[in-house]
Amino acid sequence: MTFRRIILLAGLAAAFASCSTTKVLGEGEYRLVSNHVRIDGSKKPGAGELTPYIRQKVQTPALGLSPMVSIYNWNGKLFKRLGTPPVVFDSDLVGASIDNMLSHMKYIGYYGSSVTARVDTNGRKVKVIYTVTPGRRYRISSINYDIPKHGEFPSDFFSDTTAVTVRPGTWLSEALLEDESARSATAMRNRGYYTLNKSNYFFEADTLSNGEAALTYSVREYTRHESPSQATPLRRFTFGDVTISRDSTIRFRDYELTSTSRIIPGMTYSERTVSNTYSRLSSFHAFNGVNIELTQSDTSTVDCAISLSHGLLQGFKLNLEGSVNSTGLFGISPQLSYYHKNIFRGGERLNLSFLGNFQFKPRSSTTATELGASASVSFPKFLGFSNRRFNGPDIPQTLVTLSYNYQDRPEFTRGVFSASYGYTGNIGKRFSYSVSPIQLSVTDVSRISAEFLEKIAGQRYLSDAFTSYFDLGMGHSIYYTTNSDVVPKNTYHYIRFSFNTSGNILSLFHDIMDKDDLTGQYKIWNSPHTQYFRTELQLGRTVFLGNSDRHSIATRLMGGIGLPYGNSTAMPFDKMFFAGGASSMRGWQARSLGPGMSSTDDLFTIPNQAGEMKLEANIEYRFPLFWKLSGALFADAGNIWQVTEGYQDNQMFRLDNLKDAIALDWGLGIRLDLSFILVRLDMGIQLHDPGLSSTSSSYWIPVRKWFPDNHYSVHFGVGYPF
Repeated sequence: MTFRRIILLAGLAAAFASCSTTKVLGEGEYRLVSNHVRIDGSKKPGAGELTPYIRQKVQTPALGLSPMVSIYNWNGKLFKRLGTPPVVFDSDLVGASIDNMLSHMKYIGYYGSSVTARVDTNGRKVKVIYTVTPGRRYRISSINYDIPKHGEFPSDFFSDTTAVTVRPGTWLSEALLEDESARSATAMRNRGYYTLNKSNYFFEADTLSNGEAALTYSVREYTRHESPSQATPLRRFTFGDVTISRDSTIRFRDYELTSTSRIIPGMTYSERTVSNTYSRLSSFHAFNGVNIELTQSDTSTVDCAISLSHGLLQGFKLNLEGSVNSTGLFGISPQLSYYHKNIFRGGERLNLSFLGNFQFKPRSSTTATELGASASVSFPKFLGFSNRRFNGPDIPQTLVTLSYNYQDRPEFTRGVFSASYGYTGNIGKRFSYSVSPIQLSVTDVSRISAEFLEKIAGQRYLSDAFTSYFDLGMGHSIYYTTNSDVVPKNTYHYIRFSFNTSGNILSLFHDIMDKDDLTGQYKIWNSPHTQYFRTELQLGRTVFLGNSDRHSIATRLMGGIGLPYGNSTAMPFDKMFFAGGASSMRGWQARSLGPGMSSTDDLFTIPNQAGEMKLEANIEYRFPLFWKLSGALFADAGNIWQVTEGYQDNQMFRLDNLKDAIALDWGLGIRLDLSFILVRLDMGIQLHDPGLSSTSSSYWIPVRKWFPDNHYSVHFGVGYPF
């Protein structure tokens, strides 16, 4: 990009900033541009907690600007449709906002609070500053329990008191008492008290002049909306009749349904049991909906009717992608998939996929072909065991996969057969896991050009990668997140850890294997078997700013290492680490960075750099634009390296040159959020390129060279990069 273009972009940004955002206002009208909440005192709630109670909201600015309001003020119907009208200040809503804040302050335990508002006017723009002075708080000094004394209720209630959230020494508030009512009622319903809910809970506080409060905690046999004459004894319930109904046109084994349900006639009623049954039955792909209806049949019995609805059991999917890179290489990638959600009449899901990747250069003989086929079956059970053996809302899934991939490139021709067997599942809402005790891959290189073989002779990992080998191992991964929502709206963090090993079991049988006299490697079917371990760790955190769920800062730290040993002298190429692309170092094309301080090689038409170790850090500020579009400002730092002996010195990981070997980039992105899918376009610009060490005295890339010298990359992706 030339300097004049940069000036032009800066001018456009300035134009948005300077455009009038009040031109369409009527006589005597003002535009509300901001609300601010200030809270006096040291012990106080956060301002963000009170912001939602402001009645008149303002447009959330993007990078401090209001471009959509400016567009709305341009002449023409089209601009009014595209833009966002300014918020016309309404003084009556200021008073309503004050009332809302006062109510909330009382709800969270600040009694006698005061709220004032100051309206600052600048031309035809208005800012409102709310000043909150928190009132007095009271600590709970003692708690007196008043509950029904008959039956099993007293012992059940007091066995739960260790979990009570209202304790002496805690601050008194209506919010605390409401939360405790809901918590205790849920706990008691899980002990069989079907008719109990939070409206059966009553609290009375006697506030004292010394800042303390004596609390009476009561449970009644009537609700807050009933009179004492309507009291009904609180007693345990059991499940009565249990029926499971489904569409008779679906051929499905009834045993799978009854063994998965946790609701059993005669069992003590539990709300948790009902919820767990709903989650477990939802894991069957053959049914689109699960409905559980509970009916009280007498004074101590609840009947349960479970109905399952179905949708389309099988279908096809067709995907087609196209690409072109800076070398003029075109690519076409079709993929046809077939699925069946009930292939063995037990909710098993079959997926068949056929894909191709055809690359070519116009007016050239350069072509590359990739064909693949895969099949997988997901069983909604731990094969060999009944679902009755597993408690909780989730049941393990067993996954069996088979695939074959054929690659014919100018440099080589090879086929890869893969198979795996494993289990996936969840533990609670925060933990998920994947355990694959069997991971098999057999690579057969049937052709390799003499010219390509000569080029890779000095790069051990490539030499070993493009030979036939046998890979048998296992892999495990765990994932922990503090927010399991599909689209989180609150601050959260996550940890992802994976560990793979290969060849250890095979090494026990070396005595009966053939041994290569030249390399000393043990072979299976005339191919050496691999032996290595590989591990990777990712730490991520996304922080939502203020009270908005659309302004956030996402960060990620990741690191991984893979080491060959025993029967292997190098990691398999497909198990090594790569950098660059839509979800990694976005200033570089995929697999074009590293290893270490080496420059991009010319072995492949498409870059294919790999390393045994990877370190990377990312940060991204996400902000709204307009409609369903949002923007991102990001920066990435990282690289890949080799760590075992035998590689070029500039590819090795060393602490003494780490600061020079770390690549840096920054960039801008735009996202289209259609709820069911998020599509993004990112442009990353290189700032610090360790690969320049062989061609330049400086690793830093000046602004004038960003675009003319192709120190940037544009990526299309689906979903957030992290």
